[in-house]
Amino acid sequence: MSAVPLHPPPLSSSMSFSGDRAQFRWLATRGGLLELVTAGFYRFWLATDIRRHLWSNTTLDDDAFEYTGRGRELFIGFLFALAIIIPIYLGYFLVGLELERIQAFGSFPLIAFFYVFGQFAIFRARRYRLTRTVWRGVRFWMTGSAWSYAARGAMWAVLVLLTLGLILPWKQAALERYKMRHSHYGDLRGSFEGNGWEFFKQGWWLWLLAAASVMSVPIGFALLFKFFPALSPSSEQEWQIGLFFSALILLIAPFIYAAFKATQWRWWISGVRFGGVRLESVLTRGALVDLYWKFMGWLLLMIAIYVAYWFLCAALIASLNQTPMAKVLAPGNLQGSISMLVFAGIGYLALVLLSNVAMRVYLLRDIWVRVIGSTTIYGIEAAANVAAKGNVASAVGEGLADGLDLAGF
Repeated sequence: MSAVPLHPPPLSSSMSFSGDRAQFRWLATRGGLLELVTAGFYRFWLATDIRRHLWSNTTLDDDAFEYTGRGRELFIGFLFALAIIIPIYLGYFLVGLELERIQAFGSFPLIAFFYVFGQFAIFRARRYRLTRTVWRGVRFWMTGSAWSYAARGAMWAVLVLLTLGLILPWKQAALERYKMRHSHYGDLRGSFEGNGWEFFKQGWWLWLLAAASVMSVPIGFALLFKFFPALSPSSEQEWQIGLFFSALILLIAPFIYAAFKATQWRWWISGVRFGGVRLESVLTRGALVDLYWKFMGWLLLMIAIYVAYWFLCAALIASLNQTPMAKVLAPGNLQGSISMLVFAGIGYLALVLLSNVAMRVYLLRDIWVRVIGSTTIYGIEAAANVAAKGNVASAVGEGLADGLDLAGF
């Protein structure tokens, strides 16, 4: 007679995404056009539309998430953030000039300060996004000190530099534990069970591969100059050799980064807890590689088309003016230079628009879909009778993150 377990295993529930890819592509294209027309200010509304699309099409236990943030909140938060960032930039710029004058490493304190300030912004931005996320009518919320988090981030950053990145998994685990133990879903308190050693075991080979890729450039140069003395460092072939190794790194980099992000996503999701609710991800290391390659392929194709367009514009101007192309492209030719600047500017704006659309489709929407599809929730019954708690957070943190170019989802 088989033994009956005293406690049944927790119920599992998978997450799913039902959004239409063509609809998202149109959303990204329309938003990108409005970004260009408004000199970038529409990005706050575009970010809100993207999050609302992703959240509302993501379901857990047959109930969709809801994003309640507004573009106006992000815009106002950004303006408040500018009032903080600009005086700091100016003040530290002037102090940095004085320190440089007396040769006292003036750039170092500036970089250190903005790193700490960036960590502060990351924490506040996470709080904003969490408090704008609702599931089954109950809001997520977050407490904790952003300055305390920033201090922890700065101390760990020093250790990461001293260990050449080897301690990065422990840094991420420690910072994530701080964020998650101050995160809540209603009256369920969050926690993070992931540890640095598990992350290190899953991704140590990526660190070695990245280091080997970077070191291949000087080592490759040294070996070539040793076995082929004719290729001296001053020879004309030097730039070709450098171009070869640079292309080699560019070919390897998407694979390394995609594998790292997949490993990071799986490790992070599998460590998240909210009370008795546990998440688990089965995302494989190679699950995101093709998305990064597709984006790189589209980007290279668009750059090639832009270069061809540039030469066609030069040929058209030369034909209309009945002048050689060399004269059209000459810096001293004012008429040709102005015409080329106009055509090049139009082409560049189109390149920016299309590359942003490709990035948002492949590296945002498609990654979201694969991560969601790999995630299973256990103990979902613990969230059945959750009491609503917590207040919404200010959008200033999101504005700071945007101003420091740290904004994400």
